[in-house]
Amino acid sequence: MADQRRLIFEIQNLKKTINNEQVINIGKLAFHPGTIYGVIGSAGSGKTKLMELLAGEIAEDSGTLKFDGESYQKNWLGRVKPHPEIYYSHSSSHLNGNKTANQIVLSLYKKKENIIYKRYFSSGQTKKLWNRTLNHYSPGEIDWFSLVLAIESDPRVLLIDDYGIRMEKTQEEDFRSQISRMNRNLGTTIILTSSSDRHLSQFASVLVHIDNGHISKIRPGVRSNYKKNKRTNNRPKAKSKQRQNNQGNRRPNKRN
Repeated sequence: MADQRRLIFEIQNLKKTINNEQVINIGKLAFHPGTIYGVIGSAGSGKTKLMELLAGEIAEDSGTLKFDGESYQKNWLGRVKPHPEIYYSHSSSHLNGNKTANQIVLSLYKKKENIIYKRYFSSGQTKKLWNRTLNHYSPGEIDWFSLVLAIESDPRVLLIDDYGIRMEKTQEEDFRSQISRMNRNLGTTIILTSSSDRHLSQFASVLVHIDNGHISKIRPGVRSNYKKNKRTNNRPKAKSKQRQNNQGNRRPNKRN
């Protein structure tokens, strides 16, 4: 039987220094599987470096960082080998500025090329992006395209940096719906970063605040409070023994 307490990410005394400046110094932090996390911090707070560490884009200087109970593997040069079950939205491995969206989609999702084109590029302002190289995308268009790739990736863990910062309201709401559905239906662990909780508090279960590389506080999100209140408000009143027995025999909802 699988250990239900097993963590998807486990951090202890994690430190990272870049250009003689310490960008990450986290004593202890844990991420549970099947949960949506929001990491919130201002520019330079360390949230992107934390994501790069989780994604295996960079290696820690010291401390412990485990994915699913195991340390990251490294090659003979000491570089981290990215884990195939972790998808990072801003990874340089798939956001090649010299390639078009068409070329990138074809290389990553060959069997779904036509589906992705019809779903995201067949009409409106995004139609012109299909055959344009990423070097000619605006920052907002890069963010949008990275989210398209992320949503279509179907990973075990999805890491999304700078969520919703440069998106229009309708775009953000659409991606929010897709991300929530991925988490609900597939049990995907999702970690998103942003400079504020404006969007993340609407659907993240846990909000992690980071400041100068340190975790300053961890709070439940609106989604977590909503579930708690819903369970409390729907709690049955004891009216009869038969009604209590019927409710006790109901099958619980399955959760991944």
